Amino acid sequence: MVYDNINQLAFIGRSVRTFDETKKISRETLEYLVDTARISPSAANRQPLKYKIVNDENEVKSLLALTKWAGFFKDIKLPPEGHGPVAFIMICHDKSVCEAGLYSTIDVGIAAEAINLAARERDVASCMIGAFDKDAAAELFMLPRTCDPVLLIALGSPEEFPILCSVGEDGDTKYFRDDAGLHFVPKRKLEDILL
Repeated sequence: MVYDNINQLAFIGRSVRTFDETKKISRETLEYLVDTARISPSAANRQPLKYKIVNDENEVKSLLALTKWAGFFKDIKLPPEGHGPVAFIMICHDKSVCEAGLYSTIDVGIAAEAINLAARERDVASCMIGAFDKDAAAELFMLPRTCDPVLLIALGSPEEFPILCSVGEDGDTKYFRDDAGLHFVPKRKLEDILL
């Protein structure tokens, strides 16, 4: 699909939690996503981030078992069995470059959104996951001791298309699903965030 502008990519770049496992993502595409993050801005140009691409089916399942998805939903298992991501990109902070801190956290956010937008450009959906067993993930992939996992980006072909809606009068920003299982993401209005 061709998008007219970055705003369109951001608009559809919602977190997806249900994927088509029959549609794989090439290693070339995954490296393109990491390369997009690589050339993104970094505080003081330190570039302390390292990336682990996980696309082996067994490794994906092992990593998936270390994650927790959609914390607001206590009675829904996401992703549903058989509808998980087909790849992950693990963003790690390399302490041998610099100590972790505010600016390295900002670097992670910049890199993650670069990956998200580049993925959407290629019709790949993503979900950023901070809730995972970081120590177990580091052990699973025998990461260097200097590299701490910080964020996972789950990737795959979407089977759901979250819908943006306005935050209600109560100000609640929690995402929700309706009776049909459609996923809604409340966003504040532009006029409510401009100072």
